[in-house]
Amino acid sequence: MTQEHNSGVPENSQAKKRFGTKAKAILAGGLVLGVGAAITLAAWTDTEWATGFFSTGKFGIEGSTDGSAWTSHPDSPGATLMFSAATPTDLTPGDVVYEGYAIRLDQDSTKAADVTVTQSSTTPIAGTTADFRLTSALTCDATSFDAGTSSATFSLASLSAVQYVCMKVTAGDQAQLAKDGSGSFSWQFAATSGATL
Repeated sequence: MTQEHNSGVPENSQAKKRFGTKAKAILAGGLVLGVGAAITLAAWTDTEWATGFFSTGKFGIEGSTDGSAWTSHPDSPGATLMFSAATPTDLTPGDVVYEGYAIRLDQDSTKAADVTVTQSSTTPIAGTTADFRLTSALTCDATSFDAGTSSATFSLASLSAVQYVCMKVTAGDQAQLAKDGSGSFSWQFAATSGATL
């Protein structure tokens, strides 16, 4: 005698039903995960940048022996000073010779300058001495030297500012001045940048 199930539903039909329910649950979960992933991928993004652009200022000084032709002489021996002797390379006892020099800012400078003057000599002629004064004009002689300011510093506060320096070299007497000697004196003008022009 054959036994029948009371449910009236074939066994494989119930299995299919259970499988279908599980599949729907898995699909529903996947849909939820898919929506979450889609939201993450669609998130807003933004950036902000800031940049500073820089350049350096221009600064320098230049000199002139005649007050009209200006040149930079950054290295020793620099500009050649002719002095007032007919032949400054032929000094005799008691000679006193003068030479003026002008200093200004390089005309491209964007900064003022504080300048220090240093006089030096590594090979002076025995019996010679030198000195300098700040003056108000390029003319350099005994009168302008004596009226000048004994200072080793000055300022250049504008592109039009010019400082004149009067140099003096004195040859000693016959007993002091070496014959057939040669040597030199140098003046360095060291500038430090100051306020913006």
